[in-house]
Amino acid sequence: MPFREINSKMIEATVMPGQRLFSQRGAMLAYKGEVSFTPNMQGGQGGLTSMIGRRVADEATPLMTVEGSGTVLFGHGGHHIQVIGLTGETLYVEADRLLAFDGTLTQGTMFMGSQGGVMGMVRGQMTGQGLFTTTLKGHGSVAVMAHGGVIEVPISPQRPVHVDPQAYVAHHGDVRNKLSSALGLRDLVGRGSGEAFQLELSGSGAVYVQASEEKL
Repeated sequence: MPFREINSKMIEATVMPGQRLFSQRGAMLAYKGEVSFTPNMQGGQGGLTSMIGRRVADEATPLMTVEGSGTVLFGHGGHHIQVIGLTGETLYVEADRLLAFDGTLTQGTMFMGSQGGVMGMVRGQMTGQGLFTTTLKGHGSVAVMAHGGVIEVPISPQRPVHVDPQAYVAHHGDVRNKLSSALGLRDLVGRGSGEAFQLELSGSGAVYVQASEEKL
């Protein structure tokens, strides 16, 4: 794993010859060694068809390709950082949550309607995160950002998980999501955007939840 957590808001990445990382532009804090940073609007293994950051149509989160030999410190906006290791599965994550990730991972985008029909589209519109979610698949690690830290909550067929849409960060596994009504309980169980909806995730996997309803 190329990422090492320095503290809750900073990570160190090891860069080796012949390998590459991708990071959000502006996330580099300091580096040692012979390391280059190149603007990249494609990112990952997926090329133009999997361009990152399509929270709304034609919008992209700018990336940097990081190559060379050395170590790099990453952080952004004082946000908490969580490193997630992937062992072949797919991670679904909001584009603006990504801090850095292995260049070996295959990157794509998923139309939210394909995982929840119309409700998936509604979720994107309601949360302001758009209709597309970034996917990263393979063996490697991903550093994601959140407010107030992140907890991993298991999802099982017998125990679906209900999440405040504003607190959702990412998920992995064979998981279905849909937007459900809180049936008038919203004022008691969560604040978020003030709307009476919850994100219901069912199946087998896990969801990463931040300790805040605040957007990045």
